[in-house]
Amino acid sequence: MNVSVGATAPPRSASGGSLAGARRVTATVFAAQGVAVAAVSTTVPAVASRLGLSSLAMTALTIALTLAAGAGSFAGLAAVRRSGPVTVMRAAVLTAAATLLSVAWAPGPATASAAYVLFGLALGAIDVSVNTRAATVERHYGRSILSSFYAAWSAAGVAAALLTAGASRLGWPVQYVLTAHAVLVALLALTVRPHALTPVPSSPSDRPAPDDEIPGRRVWARLVPFGVVLLVAYVVDSAVSAWSTAYLHQTLAASMATAPLAYAAYQAGTVTGRAGADAMVRRVGPVAVVRAAALLTAVALAGLAVAPSWPYAVVAACCAGLGVAALIPLCVAAAGRLRPGAPETVLARLNVFNYVGVLVGAGASGGLGATGHFRIAYAIPAALAVALVATARFFRPTAPPAACVDYPPPGLGPRPPMAEDGGRRP
Repeated sequence: MNVSVGATAPPRSASGGSLAGARRVTATVFAAQGVAVAAVSTTVPAVASRLGLSSLAMTALTIALTLAAGAGSFAGLAAVRRSGPVTVMRAAVLTAAATLLSVAWAPGPATASAAYVLFGLALGAIDVSVNTRAATVERHYGRSILSSFYAAWSAAGVAAALLTAGASRLGWPVQYVLTAHAVLVALLALTVRPHALTPVPSSPSDRPAPDDEIPGRRVWARLVPFGVVLLVAYVVDSAVSAWSTAYLHQTLAASMATAPLAYAAYQAGTVTGRAGADAMVRRVGPVAVVRAAALLTAVALAGLAVAPSWPYAVVAACCAGLGVAALIPLCVAAAGRLRPGAPETVLARLNVFNYVGVLVGAGASGGLGATGHFRIAYAIPAALAVALVATARFFRPTAPPAACVDYPPPGLGPRPPMAEDGGRRP
């Protein structure tokens, strides 16, 4: 994936219509994933109440879901190589919709647990396939557009959280709430269509370094700084996304209808931040954006930790979303530059940091919350966010921006063109 900081080149593709369609489909899949994640996150207290599960049991389920997502990421990598990202995106999103229905109507904890694990597998497959497709689309545009995809994810999360809050206020049982989310996710999946993206001619300066063509220790070493930022970003994201509803309900005495508003506010903040992130990166550079985002995130989490009542917590959650908004897409974009010819390999590796962050954030926050210490669960990530300022220098571009295409190893000749499903023609 190649983020062309400061570039203003027009889209580069054999067909402008195909490129625009590919961008639209990719944004749709990001939105579907945002709805699915919000559906699970905002119904934690209701599902726990329906199934008679304790906070510790729900924490264990969250950890199992995260581990499954990590496995799903590598399974998705194999599927992308075999069938192309578009096919995997569609299948994984439909699977996510089916598992939401399974969680909704599970007759007992065992069935619900299995459904959460399957949801995690689908989530991991969506992650690697949609980010691979996003990397390809961004390379054809020749400029930074990745944050716009994550903005679609966040906007869909806001809508889904508001749907949960509204349905709860109307007295809907959690089965109906999750069913409504599942139907919405399935409808979005049915709009996914393949669009052919023909590789553009390259210049010698576009060619990736030989070390980047062969994955190995050097790629891992260069990936670590971005992985650390992504890990902390997902610690923050999971702490707010997975447990803010429970925090407002248990610690700040918010009603079941009001508690999901923190999640909605957090996602609204990320929508706002990501809507302008690409322009900010082009204007001031990624280093300044990462530093400012890290500091804002730290301050917002500190505010969330000391919030005296739920309205203050909702505002703090919104500011946390605004701060963390740019960190995740910038990490994905920077990591993708390490191996432009095969971004799916690097992204699958990067997802290890992603899910470790989710695991730590969700597990630690849930564990602390179960013992009545949700405030500490938000104070610790605030300190971690301050530490991210030191990593900002690694986001400085090391080469002139350029749109990249896939390159074969030396001596093997040109790679075949992209098929319509995003895979390779034989």
